[in-house]
Amino acid sequence: MKDFKKQKVWQKSHQLTLDIYKATSNFPREELYGLTNQIRRACASIPANIAEGCGRFSEADFSRFLQIAMGSATELEYHLLLSHDLGILNDIDYENLSRETIEVKRMLTSFIKKLKAES
Repeated sequence: MKDFKKQKVWQKSHQLTLDIYKATSNFPREELYGLTNQIRRACASIPANIAEGCGRFSEADFSRFLQIAMGSATELEYHLLLSHDLGILNDIDYENLSRETIEVKRMLTSFIKKLKAES
């Protein structure tokens, strides 16, 4: 069992979640139960799945939760693009949040590969 708070990918994805909540706080009210909710849920799912995986006892289980986190990160990447294309998310926030999301995906990919190599 690992301490999820010590995992760099968890730290980065937690900060991304905080940044997402801040950026989406200015979204239109009519999107509260639509795009705002989808973005926040997809993003919060990333560190939540990393944390859950850290609580598992096998590396295979941990790897599976990292893969689920990867799926959520990819979903977030799309929702950010959609928000930007709809004119809801400004250029600066889009660029920053997309860059953070891609960095988290790279970190997850490296971690997954490392776990597979060790098994």
